[in-house]
Amino acid sequence: MRERHYKRRAAHPRLQDGALAVWLLAGATPVAAQEVNLNYDRLASLEEPIAIDLGEATLQLQGVIDAPIIAEFDRIADEESLEAEFIGNFQISFETQLRNRWTVGAVYFGQYSTDPDRVFLTNFLGPDNYNDNVAGFVATSFGTVVAGNVNQQVRELTRRRRGVGNGFLAFDDFRGQLARWGGAYQGRFGPSTIGAAIDENGDFELGAVFQRPIGTRDLRFSGRFRQARFTAADGITRFETQGVGAVGEVEYGSSLFDLGAGFERLESAVSEADRWFVSAGAQSQLRQVRISGEVHYGQIGGEDEISAALGLGYDVARGLSLNLGLNYQDAQILSDAVMISAREEGQAVASVRFAF
Repeated sequence: MRERHYKRRAAHPRLQDGALAVWLLAGATPVAAQEVNLNYDRLASLEEPIAIDLGEATLQLQGVIDAPIIAEFDRIADEESLEAEFIGNFQISFETQLRNRWTVGAVYFGQYSTDPDRVFLTNFLGPDNYNDNVAGFVATSFGTVVAGNVNQQVRELTRRRRGVGNGFLAFDDFRGQLARWGGAYQGRFGPSTIGAAIDENGDFELGAVFQRPIGTRDLRFSGRFRQARFTAADGITRFETQGVGAVGEVEYGSSLFDLGAGFERLESAVSEADRWFVSAGAQSQLRQVRISGEVHYGQIGGEDEISAALGLGYDVARGLSLNLGLNYQDAQILSDAVMISAREEGQAVASVRFAF
């Protein structure tokens, strides 16, 4: 997906001739505008969007339909279940270019799930079956400015690669999260991309990525800092957090290997704790078969958090695939009489998926 985006930016330069001359005389590399994506969950379409020209504007549509069968056990609640579910999402964007070569537009993402808790959809707030994100943006030769539901923009820029199929690695992020509404910026400077986001509470996140091929290998490194907050599993205690993380990635042929690590400080009126974690993964593709494996280990105040995921996908035809996943997470963490996390659950997921 990153290669596709890079080609589109290269094919549609947003610099005016005068601006380009200024950059060349200054000896600097022009900044490339970033595409705006509001899909922060695990179901992302790998297909090129459907594009429609509307005079001077362009309308783009893409989405995913997924029908999973989920076997799940929850040891905390001592429950087991086997259910057939349905998940569907779509993203529609509208943009036009002004006479000064600025591009302005809006993006809307919506997702419906018959049971969002059971399928580990973690990037929306509340128990609603239908959730959405919306944002407006201005893309210029100095980068892209976005306003709306942008709380995961820096995370998506700098994160480890998602597992394939129905593999989902829990805990592979900071505990503290930004509020949904805010503003963000992204700009590409040659092989480097920087990003920043600030939410309605004044919390913020900064990140940067460096990616460049060396010989037959593609290397990618990223780092980020987040100041945010979250509510503990007791539903009452509010923690303020500060976290720093880094990711290293090597891609060789059809295989990819990555490693992420982070440290986070958790502070509340009644409890303080330090969290550190390490996540690693590998994925590969052979003809129509894709496979990934991921593991995570961390500690909060000396208490363990563990997760693992195995994903498998088989591409039947363009957009149509069969997908499997085995996911496990365990984090029962008590700090100064505050229940920070109370999870021990696993899933086996098989689904038929169509992306458009």
